[in-house]
Parts: sequence; C-alpha cells; structure tokens
Amino acid sequence: MSLFDNPPESLPPGSEPIRLPPPPRRRRARRYLILPDEDERSTLINRLARRAFPSIEFFIFSLLCGAVAGLGFILDAQSLLLLGILLAPLMTPWVGLTLASVSGAWRFFLTTLAGLLVGGALVFLTGLLSGLAARLSEQEFFQQASIHSHLWWPNLTVLVIGAVLLIVSFVRSEEKPLLPSVMLTYELYLPLGAAGFGLGVGAGRVWPDGALVFLVHLALATLAGMITLAALRFRPASAGGALLTVLVALIALSGVIILTGLGSYVIPGLPGPPPTATPTPSPTVSPPAPEPPTATPPPTETATPTLPRLEPTLTPSPTRTPQATPVYARVNSPTGGGALIRSEPGSGSVVQSLLNDTLVEVLPETREVNNIVWVRIRTATGVEGWILREVLATATPAPNP
Repeated sequence: MSLFDNPPESLPPGSEPIRLPPPPRRRRARRYLILPDEDERSTLINRLARRAFPSIEFFIFSLLCGAVAGLGFILDAQSLLLLGILLAPLMTPWVGLTLASVSGAWRFFLTTLAGLLVGGALVFLTGLLSGLAARLSEQEFFQQASIHSHLWWPNLTVLVIGAVLLIVSFVRSEEKPLLPSVMLTYELYLPLGAAGFGLGVGAGRVWPDGALVFLVHLALATLAGMITLAALRFRPASAGGALLTVLVALIALSGVIILTGLGSYVIPGLPGPPPTATPTPSPTVSPPAPEPPTATPPPTETATPTLPRLEPTLTPSPTRTPQATPVYARVNSPTGGGALIRSEPGSGSVVQSLLNDTLVEVLPETREVNNIVWVRIRTATGVEGWILREVLATATPAPNP
C-alpha cells in the first residue's frame, strides 16, 4: 500500500501528508535554469565540462566531414557538402570554449580551444588536398567554394540561432543537440574547408576570404553563446576568471565589428559602404585659367608685308581634352556560375573569381590568344586583370571614337 492510498482526511490528527520530491529530471532542469547557489553551480559546470571535453571521435568525424566536403567542392555539388555536414561531430569543444570563457576556467579554455583548432585544421587540410586534386580537372570556376568564402546575412542569422539553441539544449538536457550542432557546423566548417580548397586550387581570393569568414563566424557564435550563458546566470568564480571573460568578449566583439564591415575592413559578399566612399583617383583636366588681355601693337610703316604673323599660332587657346565614357559590363558566364580574372591572357595566374551579374569596368586593352579574345577589366574594389570577352555582357555602349 502506498502513501497516497489514504486521503488526507483519513490521516491521524496533527499529521500532514508526505510530499515526495520532484523527479530527478525535473530537479535537473530547474537547477540548470536557476542555479541557486555556488555548490550547485560548481557541480553543474563540472558535469557540463566533462560532456564538452574534446574526444577522439570529434577529431575522426571532423576529418571525415572535411573529406566529404572537399569532394563536394571538387564536383561543385551542394548535396555532398550537406552530407559532409551531417557526418560532422557534435560541436562540444565550442560549447566547452564558451562555457570556460564565461566561468573563467583558464585551463579548460585552453584545452577546448586547442581541440577546436585541431578539428578545424583537419577540415582545412582535407580542403587543401581536395584543391590540389582539383587542379587535375579542366574546371576553372568552383561556385560552391566561392559562395562559402563570402559573408551573407542569412548565414549570420542561422549562425546566431544555432549557437543559442546549442547552448540552451546542452545545458538543459542530457540528450545530444543534433540540429543546433549541424547549424553551427555548417557555418564554421564549410568556410574553413572552402579556404583550404581555394589555397590548393589557387583560386585567387577564395582562401583568405574563407579564413576571414570562419573567424567572423567563430567570433559571432562565441559572443552569442556567452550572452546566452550569462542570461542563464553563469558567472566567473574569481577575479582571474572575470578577466578571461572580459578578454574573450572584447576579442569576439572586436572581430565581429572589424571584419564584417562595421569597422574599416569589408569582406566581399557582405553589403558594406558604397564604392563612392573610397573613389579611385582618375586623371582629370582642370579648366584653363583665363589669360590676361594683351595689347595689340600698333602697325608700323616699316613692317615687311611678306613676313607672316605667327603670334596667334604661338599661343593656341587650350581646349578641354575629351574623356572617354567608361564602359561597364556584367559577368554572364553560361557555365560554372561565374568567371576567373587572370594576371595575363590565357595561361596567367588566377587573380580573383567573380560570380555572374558582377559589374566590372572594361578597359580599352584587348589581346587575342589562340583565336580567343581577352579584355582587361577593373572590379569595383580596384582589382585589374584579364577575362574572356565572351563571358561579359555589356551594360553601357562603347564610346564612339
């Protein structure tokens, strides 16, 4: 017979019914959200730290993710990129990094940071090997690598949502938060893999831009995770821990402000200040200064009529040199989704890759190599190089000589 077989009115006078404590799962959930005292906070942090410690599985699946994603970059197949992300491990080292930043655990911070960097290095190296293998193909433009080496506002939104959900799910439940981890991995590993791939294939600005996108995403995700943990009442336990929290928060905030264009640097792909903010100087003709009137000497009787009067032709009035109207065109490649800028026509090195609909300025220089016409162009950022004339769609008519 249980304690609840008899109703409360059948108990002896002066006695009260025994109230059982809430189930363990409910107690844990309540403790995760409230954290009433220091002992329970320390116990919870230690438990979360054990779950977030980098394991050998994290490195194995990071390597597998990078290999499949590298194959996706070679074949320019988005489905293989998604498959690689699904094979990626849980981003528990990132959770541990954020948790250590908020709680002020220096040793645990360095451990999780090293684990996260090693996993990222495996993805970068597999992307590098994939780029070297892609040199054997005849393909010159890799659209997926170019896309993931740019900043996009939708990606930043998905990144913040994934970081917040991963932190909340990891703290509140013992189960594995798969979906938030996939969202975070997509935004961290694909730009890093694209950077390695761009370095291996020699695709101009793909590799440095991809590395900067990875740093921006990591800084923004860490900042969002720290704010979420602070909202759940996680605090540093000492003054040294508070120093770590402030230092990481300042670094993350500075990286987001500077690298996203809110500072002085703008990564291509993220809307930034208009190009007129830093105009390219072009030679202009200043209007001529008015000449002072000169007195005409009176005619003399001794002037020889056979001598020509050369005075008007010695000082011709300056005229404004006509300026050629700049010619602009848009990249319109029928295959690959874009085109490459090379340093020299034909076999020159790749300077930069351009997506379709990118507006460029067409310079007057042209060359013909193997019956193929190349034209010299200038991008909005000032990069000059040679591109196939057949992939350009003229936006303004050429000036009439």
